[in-house]
Amino acid sequence: MKALVLEEYNNLVYRDFPDPVLADDEVMVQVKAVGICGSDVHGMDGSSGRRVPPLVMGHEAAGIITKAGPDVVGWKAGDRVTFDSTIYKLDDWYTRKGFYNLSDDRMVLGVSPGDWKRHGAFAELVNIPQHILYKIPDGVSFTQASMVEPVAVAAHAVELTPLSWNDTAVVVGSGMIGLFVIQVLRARGCGKIIAIDLEDDKLQLAKDLGADHILNPSVQEVKKEVLALTENR
Repeated sequence: MKALVLEEYNNLVYRDFPDPVLADDEVMVQVKAVGICGSDVHGMDGSSGRRVPPLVMGHEAAGIITKAGPDVVGWKAGDRVTFDSTIYKLDDWYTRKGFYNLSDDRMVLGVSPGDWKRHGAFAELVNIPQHILYKIPDGVSFTQASMVEPVAVAAHAVELTPLSWNDTAVVVGSGMIGLFVIQVLRARGCGKIIAIDLEDDKLQLAKDLGADHILNPSVQEVKKEVLALTENR
């Protein structure tokens, strides 16, 4: 298969790469769409410390199952799927409590911190355990489905925030996650959403996606503007 390989920091090479080896409880997914996370950018330059080359990065993706291992149940070739970014065990204490992100020996697609390596979805094929698969509904494109992971991050952040109907919310940063947070807040019934960023194009997109007010000032000016807006609730 072809893959985009981080050969060394700041050196991505699109080249032939060995096909993934399919475990009995995994499916092979032909990647149709993949997102570039900010952590992949930091992985490329080595600043995160969690993507030691050589490595195929990428953990936000969607595609079509091409093959299923002998222990796979309920999934077949041709199914349109997306998947979790974290690979976790099903039989440890954390998973049984619902904290699979803390599962012993967990791994993340497209990540290699040094003591383990799991190649990701910047490739034609990626192997995925069946228990982290999700079916893509009809009418949802592969591109849309590849954004499920960052959408889930935004939804979880809002879920953890004590909000009441018509509350005012301030979103600091209008990158991918921030933009999704704005949309989730709007769906949750926030009365006023304030987006803050240092880039005007991101702020304009934030406004297009539901922010009522956008701010791109200095730190002191942000404080004054936010206080003024929240006092007038």
